[in-house]
Amino acid sequence: MSFTLAIVGRPNVGKSTLFNRLVGKRLALVDDQPGVTRDLREGAGRLGDLRFTVIDTAGLEDASDDSLPARMRRMTERAVDAADICLFVIDARAGVLPDDEVFADILRRRSARVVLAANKAEGQAGEAGALEAYGLGLGEPLRLSAEHGEGMADLHAVLMPLVDAFAAEAAADHAPLTDLDVDEDGGTATLPDKPLQVAVVGRPNAGKSTLINAILGDERLLTGPEAGITRDAISVTADWDGREMRIFDTAGMRKKAKVQDKLEKLSVSDGLRAVSFAEVVVVLLDAAIPFEQQDLRIADLAEREGRAVVVAVNKWDLETDRQGKLRDLKEQFDRLLPQLRGAPLVTVSAKTGRGLERLRAAILSAHEVWNRRVPTAQLNRWLAGMLEAHPPPAPGGRRIKLRYATQVKTRPPAFVTMCSHPDKLPESYKRYLINGLREDFDMPGTPIRLTFRSQADKNPYKNRKRSTPSRLRKHLDKAPLKRD
Repeated sequence: MSFTLAIVGRPNVGKSTLFNRLVGKRLALVDDQPGVTRDLREGAGRLGDLRFTVIDTAGLEDASDDSLPARMRRMTERAVDAADICLFVIDARAGVLPDDEVFADILRRRSARVVLAANKAEGQAGEAGALEAYGLGLGEPLRLSAEHGEGMADLHAVLMPLVDAFAAEAAADHAPLTDLDVDEDGGTATLPDKPLQVAVVGRPNAGKSTLINAILGDERLLTGPEAGITRDAISVTADWDGREMRIFDTAGMRKKAKVQDKLEKLSVSDGLRAVSFAEVVVVLLDAAIPFEQQDLRIADLAEREGRAVVVAVNKWDLETDRQGKLRDLKEQFDRLLPQLRGAPLVTVSAKTGRGLERLRAAILSAHEVWNRRVPTAQLNRWLAGMLEAHPPPAPGGRRIKLRYATQVKTRPPAFVTMCSHPDKLPESYKRYLINGLREDFDMPGTPIRLTFRSQADKNPYKNRKRSTPSRLRKHLDKAPLKRD
């Protein structure tokens, strides 16, 4: 039976390293400095025959005001309340600190199942700290090394009885044993569609985490007035009005020249990886300073990655002249991002929740266009009309002939056109055909890949050197040389 395991502890005790070890991937950012993790990150954990959901939490700190550490602590406490088992991690090399004793008392009161683990216990350096952990009153501590994978068998042996007890309680409460529903007709229901992958990107403090919280209807992600709170690319799954989506919250991306800190470089790299995995990218702008140069770079990056793009302008509730501002935004969008002309431009307010329905409709529309396929016969009739309206150029007096076109893939739509001398076809004519595809087949804003090939490219013997037949070569070798 699946269960939820929350990894909690002070900052820099190795929680994220242990999380990566359990999920088998480098999902969480890891660094020597404390306080790297801020949001809750979930992953599919695997330990022997156990399958469970593991949660990486922010480091517990002794703060209770409205500061960032206090908000991080409240987020961690929510994960403790929701988890089935809490894995309390201490640093065996540092020993038991006063904060460890405070948090051990909190876990005793808030969680029914707590497992104590002394991390960094490899070698003799962690012996004293592992012995001190007995004083926390949470039972015998497990000696682990998340970095080297030591102690994972002991962790499995400790979790197994707890999992069995939890499964027995769930069976007593008549918990369902399967996630599949049964139709009223008696047949099994079909599995749900794959979640739509959506990445929310933008500059720092544009309101990305606040927007995702508004979509979820819950304070799932850490927010605040400070810029750069989000560091990891956190993914959350949501049922947004009947459509299941997996939404990635990414770190704010500043100009490359301003990114000097190693941790910020890791955060930006994690956000770029989320863009490469996404299907639809929502570029979130600040209504006060829209279309900054960094916004344009981020939107162009999403287009070059071949993702469907939706531009959302946040903090729209602070605008007074909305009609004039919207008119200016559309004009700037068409002028500064011609490669995304026709992409959805939506105004939202993450704080009040206004405009979320329009954003959802824009995401679904962009995804549908991104998956569109054009029949070959219809595509070639269109190509004939485009050639008649504007024939291709004739460099050197020989006109380039475009013979036929076909769509080779979707996501994004990609087309191949067979022609003579594709290397001599100017970029202006390629843009003419791409713009025609957008307008005539209703594909606004989506990236379109148009490739031109020659018939000679299909000849497997094109680059092979001609060889002399063996019989002729033998005759030439015996023939006498003629002298002048």
